[in-house]
Amino acid sequence: MTKPVIYCDFDGTVTESDNIIAIMKRFAPPGWEAIKDQILSQQISISEGVGKLFSLLPSDWKDEITAFAIENAKIRPGFKEFVEFARSEKIPFYIISGGIDFFLHPILEEFGPFDGVYCNGSNFSGETIEILWPHECDKLCSNQCGCCKPSIIRQLNIEEDPFKIVIGDSVTDLEAAKQADFVLARDLLQEKCVEWGINHQGFNTFFDCIEEIKKELGWMR
Repeated sequence: MTKPVIYCDFDGTVTESDNIIAIMKRFAPPGWEAIKDQILSQQISISEGVGKLFSLLPSDWKDEITAFAIENAKIRPGFKEFVEFARSEKIPFYIISGGIDFFLHPILEEFGPFDGVYCNGSNFSGETIEILWPHECDKLCSNQCGCCKPSIIRQLNIEEDPFKIVIGDSVTDLEAAKQADFVLARDLLQEKCVEWGINHQGFNTFFDCIEEIKKELGWMR
């Protein structure tokens, strides 16, 4: 078997709930739910929808929103141990997230370093929050993903063909799952893996993820 590599989502995966949704519930004016529903039903692209959501929020709320996101985030049980497992087994571990830099980096700081952290950026210089897209789709993807997970995976795999493990839960993980050799999935992503016949297992905690990866790679000890 070729060398395994882990590509892990952040919102709703590393954290127990989606940080963007939590921020919108706390700070956004009425009407944001319609945009969220359009994203989840894929009526509009992720980049269009997330951009619209954050444009509802004034830039001068940055400190309050950041403090709320950090305080509100609950790390899924076993994540610290999972990071240590990947490190001890010398498995490259990338965080690839549709989340936003201003809350993602401070939440993850105590668990790093990782082999790479990819997410969306932010600009607070205007009247409302602008989301920046430093990791847009390559020529093989036309989904306007925002932070395009399959494009990043292709970029990282240029020189080799590793055994790709994707961990995620939602609409931002669907295209990445199609590229994976093995998926650890929750919620919408698990439903789609069943529908599409993708090699996967469900999980509740990162302790589950450790055991499922050991099984998949024949590492039961």
